[in-house]
Amino acid sequence: MTGPGTGHPDAESTEPQTTPAAGASLVIWLLVGSAFVMILNETIMSVALPALIADLDITVSTAQWLTSGFLLTMAVVIPITGFLLQRFPPRRVYLTSMLLFSTGTVVSALAPGFPVLLAGRIVQAAGTAVMVPLLMTTVLRLVPAERRGATMGTITIVIAVAPAVGPTLSGVILSTLGWRFMFWVVLPIALVALAAGARWLHVAAEVRPVPLDLSSVALSAIGFGGLVFGLTGVGESARGHVLVTPWIPTVVGLVALAVFVARQLRLQGDGNALLDLRPFGHRPFVLAMVLVVLSMMALFGVLILLPLYLQDVLHVSAFVTGLAVLPGGLAMGLLGPVVGRLYDRLGPRRLVIPGAVVLTCALWAFTTLRDGSPLWTIIAFHVVLVLGISLMLTPLMTDALGRLPGHLDSHGSAIMATLQQVAGAAGTALFITVMAVASAGETMGTDVSGARAAFMVAAIISTVALPLTFLVGGRKEAAV
Repeated sequence: MTGPGTGHPDAESTEPQTTPAAGASLVIWLLVGSAFVMILNETIMSVALPALIADLDITVSTAQWLTSGFLLTMAVVIPITGFLLQRFPPRRVYLTSMLLFSTGTVVSALAPGFPVLLAGRIVQAAGTAVMVPLLMTTVLRLVPAERRGATMGTITIVIAVAPAVGPTLSGVILSTLGWRFMFWVVLPIALVALAAGARWLHVAAEVRPVPLDLSSVALSAIGFGGLVFGLTGVGESARGHVLVTPWIPTVVGLVALAVFVARQLRLQGDGNALLDLRPFGHRPFVLAMVLVVLSMMALFGVLILLPLYLQDVLHVSAFVTGLAVLPGGLAMGLLGPVVGRLYDRLGPRRLVIPGAVVLTCALWAFTTLRDGSPLWTIIAFHVVLVLGISLMLTPLMTDALGRLPGHLDSHGSAIMATLQQVAGAAGTALFITVMAVASAGETMGTDVSGARAAFMVAAIISTVALPLTFLVGGRKEAAV
């Protein structure tokens, strides 16, 4: 840190500028790598639940909270990131995020029992929640509009590939080491990222002393937290794990969200809103958000349905299940930068429409599954589905954020990340519930008829939403 700065009084005067090319690239890749490792932890526990149930002597419904609690914390913290990115320099936000994640990882690895392990997961999630909005906002600040598509393509790796790779990594570690090594393997990477950020992460940004509205924080926590808790509870109750009637937190969350929205609309006139909702005044942003939410519902719903189908209907092992979803995850990682470069050349419309068609066809293909479906067929369907989602996500996210005025970047990123979490919970709840209701017997929705019904619902939703893609703009336009 150097001496007093000059220039704009609200500028981050103590932060040195990055170089236009090499420095910006280094910062972005550091953020991408950090976010990938952190979001990997959203789903890394899914395959490990049987081992944790036996080792910690807990029930299935209790163990499920290691994933549900992570998602719940993300939903509570992400809406606050719009305020954090306005109030504090990016470097400080990054270091705090990585420090929280590293601390939570150590606590989880050393946990003597379930309560401490859950606490560690919550601390991990608090750090993770800040990273994706920070990554998106930094890209908008450092990358010229004509190259944002290629850069945002790498963010697709973080948002979509990391959750898909989590179960595979978990299966590999559990087949050779104990569950604690899922945290010990991640910890050195997190510490290296923390040290690298302390050394190289310097992003110039304007900050201002935005007041923190505690009432908005409470309403946001109750609203988004209640909604995700309720939606997750719907899925758990459909599988026979009922802790509390899921409709109660869902309704409470919706009421709190209505009050939260009303308060933000009142506060944003003075620039003091916790989460500025003015991005919803931009039609391209709203349209993109609707399509992103539907895509994330399909992605997370399939990520939940496929393991259940593979293990309970085809009776394959957890390790094979993890390997079966890996090709799709790798395909999305490879396609992300390619689609981003195509977006820079073609704009969103010529990618999103074919992507939606491919996604819809893949979901209809999943409705043909039966008791003896070959494993390679399911993997092929999954890869095709991933192709469709890849053609949609990067163009939609880049176009939505790129059309917002600069002062709304951080809030637009926070809104997008929040809705993705809610969409994931909603997709999981919807498809698991349909799977259970349509089940032919008392198998808690894990037979072939239940799986096909759930995929049928997903395919119908995708088909109904398909006409919306024709409203997507044909050319990129940066906001001014």
